[in-house]
Formats: sequence, structure tokens, C-alpha cells
Amino acid sequence: MKFDNDINDIDAFGDAHIGSSSDTPLRGDAFKLSKEEKIDIIKDDVRHILETLGMDLTDDSLSGTPKRVAKMFVNEIFGGLDPEAKPSASTFENKYQYGEMLVEKNITVYSTCEHHLLPIVGRAHVAYISNGTVVGLSKMNRIVDYYAKRPQVQERLTIQIVKELQEVLGTEDVACVIDAKHLCVNSRGIKDIESSTVTSEFGGKFKNKEVKREFLDYIKLDTQF
Repeated sequence: MKFDNDINDIDAFGDAHIGSSSDTPLRGDAFKLSKEEKIDIIKDDVRHILETLGMDLTDDSLSGTPKRVAKMFVNEIFGGLDPEAKPSASTFENKYQYGEMLVEKNITVYSTCEHHLLPIVGRAHVAYISNGTVVGLSKMNRIVDYYAKRPQVQERLTIQIVKELQEVLGTEDVACVIDAKHLCVNSRGIKDIESSTVTSEFGGKFKNKEVKREFLDYIKLDTQF
């Protein structure tokens, strides 16, 4: 699908929920500036946006907003763009010879839609079948969080999680399902507050119908505490 610079085409591109690649689109000089330099630049940009909207930034409630937003962008909600923030995921020998799938479900997803910079909030369910190595459970959550903390489309996020775990574990047998609400749909445009988006990526043995079914059945289990 080809789009030119007409504003209607650009809007349609965003609403169509199309991603350009399974890799996050970053420029070659993305990390030339330090975090502090980025915060200073973004702070001025946020101030300009608010002033353009007619806000009075001399008001006590607004005077600190530009810097707060800039720090939030760089250090928090887009912190997953920084390769130095990538979690180390040490693996261990599967000495107990656990041969079934391991499922980590209901991992909280907080991300940001790259089309409108509005929140994506939901749950990720991740599974793998060991080929001799295992990874710490919390690392699965951290991998989800790392790739979520960047401007995203849900399809790309799902693929990135699977690819990362495949690399860490040295196996294709990894799967991920994400069910999330997009505020670009829920709070603007169609304003459908009930809808959610489900994406999935299945690798290796998870492409097998029976294995896939087992994984999806595990997701539906009630977790009792």
C-alpha cells in the first residue's frame, strides 16, 4: 500500500494499524545525543506545543510540565529504545529435564501507539519449550517490558518478544499472544471503549495445531492465589 503526503492518506495509514517492519524504525544517529540532551530538546518542543495550544505556562500547575514530559519520554515510556536498557537474560541448564512447555501468562503490557502516541494497555502471554536451557521467569517479564517501552504497533511488539526469546534460549519453540486496548481506538476516532486487539506469534513446535491449542488452553486457566 503506497501513501503520499496528503493528510488524509497519513491519517488512513495510522488508522489502518500498519507497521512497516518487525524492527523498530530507528535512524542511524538515534543515540548520538545523550539522554540529558534529548530531555532538553524535547522539553522545548513540549513547551512549544502547549503554548501553541494556548496554555499559560506561567501557571504553577503547568510550569514544570515540559520537563516532566521530556523526562518521562526519555527515561520511562520510551526507555526501551535505549539498547543499554536491554535486560540481560542469563540462561541455565535444564537440569531437572522439564520437557513440557513453560507458560508465563498475564504479563502486564504498557506501551505507546506510534501512530498517535497514545497508550496501549494489556496482557502478554509467553511460552517456550526448552531444548536444554531455561531462562529466569522474571526475565520474560523484563523482555516484554523492554520492547513495550517504545513507540510501537502491537504486531511488531509480539514478533520482537518472540524473536528475543528465541535468540536467548537458542530455540524456535517460543510463542506469544498479546491482548490489549489501544487508546487511539478507545478514546479518539471511533471511541470504542469495549474493543481490544489480539495478536500472536508462534514459532517452531507452537505452529503444530495440538501444541498451539495446549498453549491457548493454558492462557484460559484461572490463576488462583
